[in-house]
Amino acid sequence: MKTKSVPRARLALLPLALCSAVPAWAQTTLKETVVTATRVETRADELVSDVTVIGREQIEASTARTLAELLARNAGLQMSSNGGLGKQSSVFIRGTESRHTILMVDGVRLGSATAGTPSWDNIPVEMIERIEILRGPASALYGSEGVGGVVQIFTRKGTQGFHPFASITAGTYSHYNASAGIAGGQGDLSYSLGAQRTQEGGFSATNPRVAFGNYNPDNDPFEQNAFNGSLQYDLGGGWRVDAGALYSDGVTSIDDGPGRDSRTTVRNLVAHAGIKGRPMAKWQTSLRVNQGNDTSDAIVASSPGAFKTEQSELSWQNDIDTAAGVVLAGLEQRVQKVSGSTAYTVTERTINSGFAGINGNSGPHSWQANLRRDENSQFGGATTGFAGYGYRIAPAWRASASYGTSFVAPSFNQLYYPGFGNPALQPEKGKNYDLALTWSQDGQEVKLVRFDNKIRGFMTNTTLPQNIPHARIDGWTLGYTGSFGQLGLHSSLDLLDPRNEANGKQLPRRAKQQVTAGADWSQGAWTYGGNVLAAGQRYDDAANANRLGGYATIDLYADWQVARDWSVQAKVNNLAARVYETAMGYNQPGRAFYVTLRWQPK
Repeated sequence: MKTKSVPRARLALLPLALCSAVPAWAQTTLKETVVTATRVETRADELVSDVTVIGREQIEASTARTLAELLARNAGLQMSSNGGLGKQSSVFIRGTESRHTILMVDGVRLGSATAGTPSWDNIPVEMIERIEILRGPASALYGSEGVGGVVQIFTRKGTQGFHPFASITAGTYSHYNASAGIAGGQGDLSYSLGAQRTQEGGFSATNPRVAFGNYNPDNDPFEQNAFNGSLQYDLGGGWRVDAGALYSDGVTSIDDGPGRDSRTTVRNLVAHAGIKGRPMAKWQTSLRVNQGNDTSDAIVASSPGAFKTEQSELSWQNDIDTAAGVVLAGLEQRVQKVSGSTAYTVTERTINSGFAGINGNSGPHSWQANLRRDENSQFGGATTGFAGYGYRIAPAWRASASYGTSFVAPSFNQLYYPGFGNPALQPEKGKNYDLALTWSQDGQEVKLVRFDNKIRGFMTNTTLPQNIPHARIDGWTLGYTGSFGQLGLHSSLDLLDPRNEANGKQLPRRAKQQVTAGADWSQGAWTYGGNVLAAGQRYDDAANANRLGGYATIDLYADWQVARDWSVQAKVNNLAARVYETAMGYNQPGRAFYVTLRWQPK
C-alpha cells in the first residue's frame, strides 16, 4: 500500500489554527476541578501544569473509536496503531515515548511491565466518564514512567437518584457495540454498574510493507466484553469507603503470514478499595489498595506466548490545609510481578516510595512543589522533583513556568527477554522545563506553551536495547478553545523536534508538525460537528530509513435529540478515504459510517 503525503492540506490548516487562536466571542463557563496534576482537588485555572479535561459529552460527540484516537485529537498528543480496533497502539505526549506516559484508571496504574507501556487498546470508551490529561514531567507525583505526562480515566460513578442508560451502535467493517448500565444513589450509598459488548469484522491490519512477511490480505476482527462497577458509602463524620473495578476481555486477530492469522486474548483488570476521612478539620487522610492486571495470550500464532503483569499497590496519602496551601505527604508500595510462557531471569520487583508536596495560590500568585523518593529493588533509589509558579499578569493574562525531573526503569522485556534483552540497561533520567502564556476571558482561552525535555540514558528501540547518551524533545504548542453562542470551536498547532542528540535522527513514529481543528453547532434538537487532523511525515525506525508520509483526515457527525430521553447520532470517519499509515506496513481505517441510538432518561 502506498502512503500519500499531504503537505498542501497541512499548510492550509496552519492559518486556521492560528486565526482561530484569536478570540472574538464571549460566553461564561464554570471553572473545572482536576486532581491528576497535584493529587488533590485543584481548580484548573490555578494550576501551573498543562492539563486538558475531556468530559462525557465530548466523548460522545467525538468521532474517535478508540482511546488512542480520542487522545490524539488533543493538543500535544499523537498516536500510532498497528491496524484497526483492538490492535496494538501507542500514544505520544509531546513527542515522548509511549512508555513515558502513565495510564491510570480511577487512580489505578494500568500497563504491561513486560512491554513497559500502558494498556491503551482494551479500554472500553463507553465506560469512561471523564479523562484528565497532564502534560509534562510527573515522576515527582507518581514515580517511574512519568516523563511525558499522565492520562487518568475516571469511569462512571453513581449520584443521587436512579439513572439508567443504554446505547447501541452499528457501522462499517461489520461494527457493532452495545452498552447498558445504571448509576444512582440513595442516602449514604451510591453505586454504578455497566456492561459493554463490542465486535467488528475489521479490515486487513497489514499490507505488503509490513516486516517479516506477515502480510495476509484478509479481515482481522476484534471482539470485547467489558464490565464495571463501583460502590461508595458515607460512614458519617466526614468518613467514607469506596470500591470499584473495571474488567475488559478481548480477542483480536492480526496477520501472521500468507494465509495465516494470529489470535490473541487481551484481558485487563483494575480494582481498588479505600477509606477516606478527616481526623481533624484541616487534615484529610486516605488509605487505598489498588490492583492493575494486564494479560496477553497468543492462543493461535506461529510463535505462541503468554504475558501477564500484576501490579499491586498500597497507598497512604495525607492532605493538610495550611496558610501556604495544601500540603501533601504520603507513602506507597508497588509490587510488579510478571509471568507467562517466557522465562525471565527476574520476575518480580518492589518499589517503595515516599512523596511530599505543596500547592496553593494567593492573589495573582500560584505555586506547586513536589519531591518523591522511589526505592526500586532492582535499581536502587531515585529522587525526582517538580517546582512551578504561575502569575496572573492581568485579569485575562496568566504566565507560568515549571521545572521537573523524571526517571524510567527498564521493562522486563528490555532487561531479560531471551535473545533481545540487555540486563545491563540503566534507568533513564530526564529534565524538563515548561513556559506558558494563557489568555482566558468569557469562555475563550488561548494557550502558548514552550517545552524542552532532555533525557539522559535514553533506551533505544533497537533489537538489543541500549542506553544512548542523550535524547531531546523540545517544541511549542498553541491551542484555542471557546464558543460563540451555539458555536463551539477548538484548534491546536504542535511543532516539536524529537531527536537522538548523538546523531540528530528523528525519534520514530512522531511527526514534527500536527494540527487539529474542530467545531460544533447546536440548533434546536440538532447538533452538528466535525474535526480535522493533519500530521506531518514521520519515520518508522530509529535510523530514519523508512519514511511514513503525512496525512490529513476529516470526521463529521450529526446528533438528533429525537425525544426527551432518546437521541440518534450519525458519524462518518475519514471522509476523504485517505490511505495512510501511522506504523509501517499497518493499515488505518478508510471511510467509515456509524449510527448510534442512545437512551438516557433525564
